[in-house]
Amino acid sequence: MRHGGQILVDALKANGVERVFSVPGESFLAVLDGLYNTEIENVVCRQEGGAAMMAEAHGKMTGRPGIAFVTRGPGATNASAGVHIARQDSTPMILFVGQIARADRDREAFQEVDYRAMFGPIAKWVTEIDQTERIPEYISRAFQLAMNGRPGPIVLALPEDMISGRAEVADIAPATRPLAAVAPSSVAAIADALVGAKRPLVVPGGTLWSQQAADDLARFAESWGLPVAVPFRRQGHMNNDHPNYVGDLGVGMNPALGQALEQADCILSLGSRLGDTLTRGYELMNPTRPHARVIHVHPSPDELGHLWAPDPGLVADPREVVAALAALPPRPVEAWADWTQKLRANYENWQRPKATPGDVRMEEVVTWLSQNLPDDAIITNGAGNYAAFLHRYYRFRRWGTQLAPTSGSMGYGLPAAIAAKIQNPEKVVVCMAGDGCLQMTVNELSTAAQNNAGVIVVVANNGRYGTIRMHQEKTYPGRVSGTDLANPDFVALARAYGGHGELVETSADFAAAFQRARDAGTLAVIELRLDPEALTTGATLAETRAAGEAAKERA
Repeated sequence: MRHGGQILVDALKANGVERVFSVPGESFLAVLDGLYNTEIENVVCRQEGGAAMMAEAHGKMTGRPGIAFVTRGPGATNASAGVHIARQDSTPMILFVGQIARADRDREAFQEVDYRAMFGPIAKWVTEIDQTERIPEYISRAFQLAMNGRPGPIVLALPEDMISGRAEVADIAPATRPLAAVAPSSVAAIADALVGAKRPLVVPGGTLWSQQAADDLARFAESWGLPVAVPFRRQGHMNNDHPNYVGDLGVGMNPALGQALEQADCILSLGSRLGDTLTRGYELMNPTRPHARVIHVHPSPDELGHLWAPDPGLVADPREVVAALAALPPRPVEAWADWTQKLRANYENWQRPKATPGDVRMEEVVTWLSQNLPDDAIITNGAGNYAAFLHRYYRFRRWGTQLAPTSGSMGYGLPAAIAAKIQNPEKVVVCMAGDGCLQMTVNELSTAAQNNAGVIVVVANNGRYGTIRMHQEKTYPGRVSGTDLANPDFVALARAYGGHGELVETSADFAAAFQRARDAGTLAVIELRLDPEALTTGATLAETRAAGEAAKERA
C-alpha cells in the first residue's frame, strides 16, 4: 500500500524523470512527501510561472516532458503562462496542479477552479485523477500524449484527498517509441517534387529535432544545393556558418529573405507549421492564394491541410525524413546554385552591423558573443526588441543552443537559463534580456542562487518596454503612454542574491566584464546602459517616430 503521492513519484521514476520544478503548496503535500529521499531532484522556484517556464525549457532541451508541480487556484493561473508557451512551441510538458478535495466540488471552495475549462484551449489534454489506484494509468497516458504526434503540454489535476489516499497498484512500464521508419516511396515523392522546382526553399521547424538531424540537413542541403531558412527562434536547427543556411523567417526578419519566400516556388517544410510569424501575418504566403508548392512533413496528421494544401504531405517524424533525404544520391548543385548563393549573400549582408546610437551598441555586444562564445554555449531570451539583435547578429552553430519562446513570451529567458544551467552545468549559459523582460521573472535569481546555477544575464536597459514603444511610435507617434519603466539597480540586485554584478557603459568594456562574470562562477548580471534613442536593429526612436508621423499624414 502506497499513498498517491508515492505512487505518482514512482510513476515519474519509471518514466525516467530525474528533475521536477515546483512551487510547494498544501494541495499536494503527499507528492512532496513522495519526493522526500528520492533521486528525483526538486527545483523549488519562486513563482509558478517561472517553474512552468523552467519545465518547458527542460522539455525543449531533452525531448522528454518537463515536469512542474504547482498548487491550486493562483498557482495554476500563474503557471498557465508556461503551458501556453509549451502549446505554441510544441514542447512536451506535464503540469501537475493541486486541487480541492473531491467532496467539495462545485461549491466554489477555497481556490477551486475547473481546470478542464481553464486549460482546455491551451493544453493537449487536461483531466483530473479521481482514483488513487489509476495514477499510473494517467501518468503513462500523459507521457505518451505529450510526446506523440505534435508534442505539447498535458495538465493533470490532483484532488488533495485522492493524492493522500492509499492504494495497492502496480507501476506501468514506460512506453516504447513508435516505429518511425519512412517508406522509400515517400522519400522519392519528396525528391521528385523538389526536382521540378526552380526556386526551392527548405524550412525545418518544430521541436522534433536533434544534432544528428541538423547534420543530416546540412548534408542534404549541400549535396542538393538547397537553401535553408529556419522559422522564428529555430536558428539552432542548422549550423548558421553553413553556406546553404540563409537566415530566419519571423519577427524582424531580413526583408530580402521575406522577398525570397514570396519568390519561392516550392517549400519543403520539415516539421514547421508555416504559421503567421514565419509568413509575416500571411502576407508573404497566403493560404487562400498559395503561390508555391508546399511539401509538408509534420508529425501530426491534423496539421496537414490545416493551412496549406500539401503536395505531397507526409505524417512522419521530420528527423527520420531528413535522415532519409540525406542518404539520397547527390544532385548537380548547379540547378539552384545562383538562387542559393544569392540568398546566402543576402544573409551575410544582413549580418553586417548597422550602427545604433550610444556608447553601448547591442550589435557590437551580440557580434562579440557570436565570435567568442563556445559553439555549445546556450543562449536564452524572452521577448523584446533586444532579441532582434540576437536573431540578426548571433550565429547558432549547434542544435539545442537556442532556448527562446516562439510564442513571444516575456520573462522566459531567466527561467530557461536556470533550467539549462542545471541540466548542463559544464556549459556557458547566457540569458539575454531586456529590462522589462527580466523583471517579469527576476525573482528567479533566488532559484539560481539556491541551485548554484551560474547563469550570466545580459540586461539591455533602455528604460522602457521597447517593442511596445516601437509600435506606439509607428501608430500614435509622439503620444507616449504606459511604456516607460522605473528600473532597479540590476548590479546591486545581482549582488543581493550573492552573485556577480557589473555595469557596462561602453561597448569596449563588455568583453572584460563578460570574462569576469564567467570567472566568478556564480550567477552574474551584466547591465548594459543603452541610449534611449536605440530602439531597433534598423531604426532609432526618432526615425521610427518620423516614419509614424509621415504615415499618419498620408492617411
